[in-house]
Amino acid sequence: MNKLTVKDVSVQGKNILVRVDFNVPLNEEGKVIDDTKIRASLPTLDCLLAKGARVIIVSHLGRPKGKVVEALRMDPVARRLAQLLGRTVEKCDFITGPEVDDALHNLSPGALLMLENVRFDPREEKNDPGFACELARLADLYVNDAFGTAHRAHASTSGVAAYLPAVAGLLMDKEMSYLNKSREKPLFPLVVILGGKKVADKIGVIRHFLPCDCTLLLGGVMANTFLKARGFSMGDSLCEDDKLDMAREILEEAERSPAKLLLPLDVFIVEKLQRDSAHQVKSVDDIPSGWSAVDVGPKTLQSFQEAIADAKMILWNGPLGAYEFPPFHWGTEMVARAVAKSDAESIIGGGDIVAALEKLDLSGQVTHISTGGGAVLDFWKGKDLPGLSVLQDRTKSGVNVKG
Repeated sequence: MNKLTVKDVSVQGKNILVRVDFNVPLNEEGKVIDDTKIRASLPTLDCLLAKGARVIIVSHLGRPKGKVVEALRMDPVARRLAQLLGRTVEKCDFITGPEVDDALHNLSPGALLMLENVRFDPREEKNDPGFACELARLADLYVNDAFGTAHRAHASTSGVAAYLPAVAGLLMDKEMSYLNKSREKPLFPLVVILGGKKVADKIGVIRHFLPCDCTLLLGGVMANTFLKARGFSMGDSLCEDDKLDMAREILEEAERSPAKLLLPLDVFIVEKLQRDSAHQVKSVDDIPSGWSAVDVGPKTLQSFQEAIADAKMILWNGPLGAYEFPPFHWGTEMVARAVAKSDAESIIGGGDIVAALEKLDLSGQVTHISTGGGAVLDFWKGKDLPGLSVLQDRTKSGVNVKG
């Protein structure tokens, strides 16, 4: 999947609408506490500014559900972006309308304007054509650099491309260069590590890789469901009982496939899940009533480490235990160390694993950390991403920028 990027177009003096994913966490004082996603789009913004474009930035923040929520305005994000870029970022309190037109009229080439939270408008998540057209009217070219929302068919992520020529940002291009390889031309031996809570989120990924000669390592609440489907008594462990039939189907498919599916052999168990709660290590066939599995055990870790050590490529999405309740972050962190130590090409699919790697100062020891969680999963399932499919293919000779 080879898309045209901002490097392929002439943008001098043009208005460029850039969809970014600046959905970043804020503290109680309204300050950005993790600017990773903002930093990820700096190369795209720097490229456009260096070419003398007028850059119009649009993003969502949180889940305002189509209403104006004061705590979710983009102002703190604009301030942090200005600090990172070392230049002024104008902020408009509107998304479209005469106020935005006035702000654009006063915007010089090589300057930036950030629009208000795009999800304040209920038409955004409905992919309303009228709203997409209003956004498109602001610009001569659309750039999508928001890989984290590329799996959403919203007005600002895909609808606007019906009215403007559309190309990829440099972050989007980087994400796709790694993810295309992981899905279409993976290196073998391949290890796919999947954790988290919901079987439904990962079922498509498992099915995509089952026909491959690979090893799938399962942890987290999702693994509890598979263990229960295999017939083990899981005590009071969190499980998705409504997904047991689905899990049994996957286990049966795995028996017939070339892939090897590894479930936990032992687990840490607790009576009550909280920080530093009393715990034991038990085999998965020896979990007593009233106790819950909350992390992979040492035997499981050893089997996972052995698979990781032999890998040429590692794909990972989702924690392997109750990561937010130490010491039950142990399994996730030990696997993170094994992945970082490995010589394999490693691709981390966003989420809690990113925080674990950064906390351990290991993020520089993996090949690629994606800014998308759900987008990565949808891509690994073999789905088309709406925010990507609307961008123009490089097979075309070029793109004509409006204006």
